Amino acid sequence: MTDHIPAAPLAAYTAGDPHLDDATVWAVEVHLENCAGCRARLAELAAPPLRTLLDDVQVTIDRGVRTGPEPARRRAWRRLAHRWAVWSVIPWVATVAGAVLAAFALDRQFPERPSLVLLLAPVAPLAGLAIAWSRRSDPAWEITAGTSRAGLELLLRRTVVVLATVLPPLALAGWRLGMSPALWLLPSLTFTAATLLAGGLIGVGRAAAVLGGGWLLAVALPAVLTSDLPAVVQPSSLPAWAAAALAGTLLTVLRAGDHRRVN
Repeated sequence: MTDHIPAAPLAAYTAGDPHLDDATVWAVEVHLENCAGCRARLAELAAPPLRTLLDDVQVTIDRGVRTGPEPARRRAWRRLAHRWAVWSVIPWVATVAGAVLAAFALDRQFPERPSLVLLLAPVAPLAGLAIAWSRRSDPAWEITAGTSRAGLELLLRRTVVVLATVLPPLALAGWRLGMSPALWLLPSLTFTAATLLAGGLIGVGRAAAVLGGGWLLAVALPAVLTSDLPAVVQPSSLPAWAAAALAGTLLTVLRAGDHRRVN
């Protein structure tokens, strides 16, 4: 089949012969994609009723295109929303906001205990990140992952949306509790950058689960049980958090290619 399809295989293909093997079917279809002459022979071999049906379908489609209604235009804000976020992240953001509110209420009620707002701040954005870039939560995952903007660029857009919805409740709670914004902001940004960095290797969802679970088990839970505020969330730790956030961000950008893989 280097030049044209022989008459016998083409006739068998046209008739839908069940005895035609898959390799021959594949070769015929590949050749037909690039050969107008064989496509014309295929049309000639088709049974008259089939040609009549195809002509009727073509006429109907052409008439519908000319006389049918204009395609509905998607609103600009909906196009923008799909570029920056997925709707499935909303319940998770609401859950995180509720958790911050509960932590704030407990901090006000028991000021002598370690601040739950500070203990929650580093992992507050992680659930939203896991949902914002996940094949299990995004119905359009395959289409999104195959676009030219997929990878770190799209992930950063969705990260911005997650941070924009999670950080304001933390800011309000921190302000009402009279704590320095850096105490909750730098740990939150550090864990966000670390999740994106590790997510390029093991998947954002897994990275969020590992980092979030590790923080809760190694730092938050012991602090609650012992009533001692860990050193990692005290003012003396701020330079280390700032350096970690900067290093994590730079490494994430340098490793941007890791996010081209579908996790």
